Amino acid sequence: MNDPGSRLTTDVERAVQVLRDGGLVAIPTETVYGLAADARQPAAVARIFTCKQRPADHPLIVHIHRPEQIPDWTLQIPSAARQLAEAFWPGPLTLVLPRRPEVADGVTGGLPTVALRVPAHPLARQLLARFDGGLAAPSANRHGRVSPTTAQHVWSELGDAVDLLLDGGPCRVGIESTIVEFVDGGLRVLRPGAITADDLQRVTGITPSIRTGADVRAPGAMTSHYAPRAKVVLVDADCVLPELAGWSARGARVGVLCAHRPDDLAADVPWLSLGSATEQQARQLYARLRQADELGLDILVAVPPPDAGLGLALRDRLRRAAGLGDGRLFVADASRRPSRD
Repeated sequence: MNDPGSRLTTDVERAVQVLRDGGLVAIPTETVYGLAADARQPAAVARIFTCKQRPADHPLIVHIHRPEQIPDWTLQIPSAARQLAEAFWPGPLTLVLPRRPEVADGVTGGLPTVALRVPAHPLARQLLARFDGGLAAPSANRHGRVSPTTAQHVWSELGDAVDLLLDGGPCRVGIESTIVEFVDGGLRVLRPGAITADDLQRVTGITPSIRTGADVRAPGAMTSHYAPRAKVVLVDADCVLPELAGWSARGARVGVLCAHRPDDLAADVPWLSLGSATEQQARQLYARLRQADELGLDILVAVPPPDAGLGLALRDRLRRAAGLGDGRLFVADASRRPSRD
């Protein structure tokens, strides 16, 4: 693919004009890069779905500059939503609220709700301040594939389907925002992220429920998502070497993704370090999944981090990368070598 050339920029004014003209702009956020369009222009929003090859009933997140813009998009703001916005905005938290009638179905996936977020990345904040409206912006990658955390990732995958790329450097958080909805006075997490269930409870005094199964209609909630071309197989740490041996015996090119290099790992098997601290793991996860494809791996054997705090979000992403977003954690039958088409 050619170099992005003049499409790669830090010029906010140019990006604003492209968006007002109905164009698509890849924008940096603290979580991942987003593919942004004016949320009030249905034709521009439709281009997002075409570019990503995304199902039309899959809702988008609307990014706004400040909490005072919430009433432009929703009919009702629960007190818990106000508390969370005050505590975590700008930041990696998305609030799902009842939509106003004029919000386009293309943005909401036809649902009676709209997802709102105030991002924290400085360049995104400059853009939203100048644009002074809402930007619908899912992750800037083909639907179901690995989310981008650099401008180069966006260009490598979407190329000139994007009108402009705002380069804000590597994303600080590295995984998508926590998504929360408000039901019968309670909180429900639809997608875990850097804002944890403990964080939500600390601010609101409400213990959130977690709902991340295949029946959830929320951004990033498909059973298979965030997936490299390599097949991701999840195992406990003590099963890494037998799993690698089994796939190698079938002729697969294998690698391993985990926090610490396994003892007795064969020299010709790539170890993709996930890092030790969960914050580091979040920043590196998607780059490592992309690296598996760059290495030409057929199989990536991965050890999920502990199921606590940010680890819950990392396990969620790895489950979906492995096609296990229905709630399973480990592959029951790893007997087939996948096609790499």
